[in-house]
This record gives sequence, C-alpha cells and structure tokens, in this order.
Amino acid sequence: MLKIGIIGLGAIGQRLLSQFEEHRAVSITAVCDVSEVLAKQTAERLGDVQFYTDYQHLIADGNVELVYVAVPPKFHHAIVMHALQAKKHVLCEKPLANSLEEAEEMARAAKEAGIVYAMNFPLNYGQAATKFAELLGEGYIGKLRRVQLTMNFPQWPRAWQQNDWVGEREQGGFVLEVGVHYIQQILKLFGEMNNIHSKLEFPDNPISCETGILATAELVDGTPVLIEGLSRISGKESIGFIAYGSKGVLSIENWGLLRGGKTGEELEVLSLEETVPSRLIDELVKAVNGEKAEIYDFEVGYQAQKILECLRA
Repeated sequence: MLKIGIIGLGAIGQRLLSQFEEHRAVSITAVCDVSEVLAKQTAERLGDVQFYTDYQHLIADGNVELVYVAVPPKFHHAIVMHALQAKKHVLCEKPLANSLEEAEEMARAAKEAGIVYAMNFPLNYGQAATKFAELLGEGYIGKLRRVQLTMNFPQWPRAWQQNDWVGEREQGGFVLEVGVHYIQQILKLFGEMNNIHSKLEFPDNPISCETGILATAELVDGTPVLIEGLSRISGKESIGFIAYGSKGVLSIENWGLLRGGKTGEELEVLSLEETVPSRLIDELVKAVNGEKAEIYDFEVGYQAQKILECLRA
C-alpha cells in the first residue's frame, strides 16, 4: 500500500484526492492546506488521516511515502526541494515551477535523489489523447502538415477556478494553466519546437494575466505550429488541438472529444470504446515498486516549461 500525503486541497488537489480514495493500492495518510478548517474537514471526511497547515510537517511525517504537490506554481520549488531532501517520492502538478531556473534545479535535484518524481499531465491518461497518439502512429493523417492549438475562454479564471493567482500574470493565465497540457503533448508526439514567436494581449491592469495569444513555432523538420487563444469573449469555452496531415485530420476538442476524417471528408466523432489508457495512479504504484511505468517526469516538465517561458515572454 502506497502511503500518500497531499499538500494543497483546492480544486485541483481535491480532484486527484478522490481518485486516490478509490484506488485499492494507495492510502491517503496525511493532508495539508494553509486553511486549517479545510485541512481538518478533509482529514475528518477521509477518516484516520493526519492534517497539517505547514507542509514541512507533512513531509516529515514518517507515515508518508509519496508527496502530492497541488499548490499554486509559486510554491512548487520550495515544497518539492524539501521533499526531495527528505527522500520522499513526489507527484507535482503542472507547470513544474514558476520559472525556468526553478524547473531546471528541480529536475536536476530529482535525478540525484533516487526517488520517483512524476508530474500530473492527465491528458496522457485519457482515452482521446491515447487514441489520438495511436492513430498518428498508424499513419492516419499521413505526413504532418501543421499542428494547431486554439483556446477560447469567455471567462478567465473560470467559474470553478476563482482565486487570485490563476488570474494574475505572475503564475496564472490560460497559456500557463491550459496551454501547458498541449505543449507537453506536442513535445511528446512531434518533438522539439524552435523559432517561437509570440504576441500576447494584456488588459490595462498591470498584474492581470494575458487575455490573448497569437504564436507561431516550427518543429525540427520545419512543420509549422500555430497557438492562438482569447479570453473575455462571447460564446462557450472551447479548446481545440488539431493535427493536419497529407491524408487527413485528427482533432481533440474540449479535452475528451476525438474527431477525425480523411482528406475531403467531414470530420466525424471517433469511437473510444476499445481504447484503454494507462492510469496515473496505477503507473505511480508501479514506479514506486520498481516496475516499468508510464510516468512523465520532471525532465518532461522542464522541457514544457522552456516552451512556456518563450510563449509568455
């Protein structure tokens, strides 16, 4: 049984907490949040669980083997470095850090710590992204012609995400919060990106995050990548990740809807019924047990951070 301590009990932390609860091979043994009320209520709901308001106390808890870091990006570096020093396994939320320098230091320290260090990039464990990758590998779209990411948000931060940092320039914004997932997918599926040119739109408030992005880049072979997005617009939230090829098109819409079509045909919803992706928690347990596992480590997070810093510069 893998014993897990959770630091950060906001919307993101609670989402994965419920998955930990349901998994037979893990046990939540401690939780931590700066809100004592929230930490105590969560611990009481879970049962025989210790709660803390100081992350250092949770890391020092001998009954915690893996630390899940689900706090805002500004605090990732300090918490993760402390956990690495304590030789605790780590699962960290994206983005890896709040700067490229922090991300590089964390990736280097993790390699030297001799523990499991993983990031929560959930698209990799979803049916749509798994099938998307399979079809690409089978040559469904032929030769890649263009990769496009479009992100539109009528409201940012979104209704379920109302807190200061998500809407601020320092560690928030939709490019960082949402774009990072698809940047990681581009790097995984298509390789490195170069020649990045990005134009951001900002509101008058000097601390508020971007309200628009229009960026171009190239894969190593020169294939163009287009990244665009707007917030504070009419309509519904929409996210589209599209690969255009010589024989067809594949598209992931709003995280989980996969569409595809051959050249000249209409895009149709593709069935995901027989697609069985890996599960993050299963893979974490395998990794901690010394087995081969599909996890995305801090080096993956660092490479994604490099692209993000270019886009947000």
